[in-house]
Amino acid sequence: MKRESEGILVLDEEGKEVFSSGLGRDGLIAGSLRQLWDNRYRVPLKRVSAITNLERPLTVASVSTGDGVCFMLFASEGADELSEFLASVESAEDILRHFITAPYEAMVVVDKSGKITYMSPVHERFFGLKHGEAIGRHVTTVVKNTNLHEVVATGKAQVGQLQEMNGVMRVVTRVPIFDRNKRVVAAIGQVMFKGPESIRELTAELAQVKQERDFYKRELSGIRNRSYGLDQIVGSSDAVRRLKEDILRVAPLDVPVLLAGESGTGKEMVAHAIHLLSPRNDKPLVLVNAAAMPANLVESELFGYEPGAFTGADRKGRKGKFEAADSGTLFLDEIGDMPVDMQVKLLRILQDGHFERIGGDRARHSDFRLISASNRDFKDMIGKGDFRLDLFYRISAVTLRLPPLRERLEDIPELADTFLDAFAQRHAAAKKAVSDSALHFLESRAWPGNIRQLQHAIERAAIFCDGNVLSVEHFGSLEGADQMLGGGETRVPQMSVDKTKSSDMREARERVESELIVEAMRRTGGNKKRVAEQLGISRSYLYKRLSEIGDAFGN
Repeated sequence: MKRESEGILVLDEEGKEVFSSGLGRDGLIAGSLRQLWDNRYRVPLKRVSAITNLERPLTVASVSTGDGVCFMLFASEGADELSEFLASVESAEDILRHFITAPYEAMVVVDKSGKITYMSPVHERFFGLKHGEAIGRHVTTVVKNTNLHEVVATGKAQVGQLQEMNGVMRVVTRVPIFDRNKRVVAAIGQVMFKGPESIRELTAELAQVKQERDFYKRELSGIRNRSYGLDQIVGSSDAVRRLKEDILRVAPLDVPVLLAGESGTGKEMVAHAIHLLSPRNDKPLVLVNAAAMPANLVESELFGYEPGAFTGADRKGRKGKFEAADSGTLFLDEIGDMPVDMQVKLLRILQDGHFERIGGDRARHSDFRLISASNRDFKDMIGKGDFRLDLFYRISAVTLRLPPLRERLEDIPELADTFLDAFAQRHAAAKKAVSDSALHFLESRAWPGNIRQLQHAIERAAIFCDGNVLSVEHFGSLEGADQMLGGGETRVPQMSVDKTKSSDMREARERVESELIVEAMRRTGGNKKRVAEQLGISRSYLYKRLSEIGDAFGN
């Protein structure tokens, strides 16, 4: 907002009035200005000064020539800081000149449209410009990487920002300038300059510090994630030791990983460990359970959708799992249960990372690492046409087999201690222990539900144990659970099995599982959570088996 002059007084060389208007005609004001002109040889005349001995302070701008002087008067409402500064500081003009022309602090001023109205000489020399050459040009055409035009547009200051100019990093401050009505009228950018040698030394030092910071950040992240990721996998048996070695070997490689293992062996925990030990550990790990997603929502959950793509869709649209996993890791659990039509679309995005949201026509790209998991027999599924062979090759660049609990029974004491410790912390209770006889009993079981079944058994025993030590009697419920899942009461020694009978055994086991699930559903009144706990299986696996059994009890 421009300030209009409220008066003019023109004096000749001898101090006689040549012209006057407005406040310039006031005798008291004219006398004060004439005194300034008469004393110009003793006290040099300032280009900008102030008169504060009046009822209303005035700011005075003076332009002198060889024949006289022209004073322009501007009102200074209230306690005008500029007027006070000009009036009280004798060297005010020199101070202002310093801020404008300082050799180590460059200034750029832009108007409301982002066009340059002033640039310090040091800045002009730095950019190789002639004096005044930048005036009238948009700031972005002169100063690369600048945000000064954004500051004048938003009115938000940017203090202490780093900005690269001609390959040199500088500290920049950008502030909006407001008029008396709180409207943005300009913006000022200030840059800290130093001599060329000092700048080069500072730039090299900053680059080295940044490099060292990034190095130690990666080291610290690697140490922390290496410990956290593997420490969550409890056990010191040969089977677990080999699994951890495989995880350490495959985690840094940006290749798809397939986790194969029975339900309850800890596939999700292994996926977390691989992600934490990978270069993508600071990016998200997105979990998707293919078996738990309703068939009609699989595509929208994975690919996302645009606003109004279908009835009931979010008006703003929604980002899908692929998009959310960009730069990170996507964990597709129970991938063997994915519908065949979705397998085709999954194969397409795995080939080049491109996809489209439902209802959209713009190709999107997601760079994610895929970790898949399943307890299904892929060879059998591929033979029946339930799973695509080309997709299997795509997801199984590296396959890690998770050992069932019956192959690592020596880990049970360590697992039991871990579960009891977590149980005590979760319920703010004293930690309980397991007697030696109870541990021997647990090590004699077949554990068809694997680690998850063991965890449920330990926690259930801790709930019903009034003392501090769990004994064999507290695990009485295992008898019924093992019988329901077809597990034996004692540890079964490993032996070779006729492969020609494996298919018949699998079908028999599935029939037994189906009967046990149906009976448990009737006994619990259809409470899926209780059924899963009693049978020692996950709810996602229960949902899958229910869908295979039929819709008698709902989904």
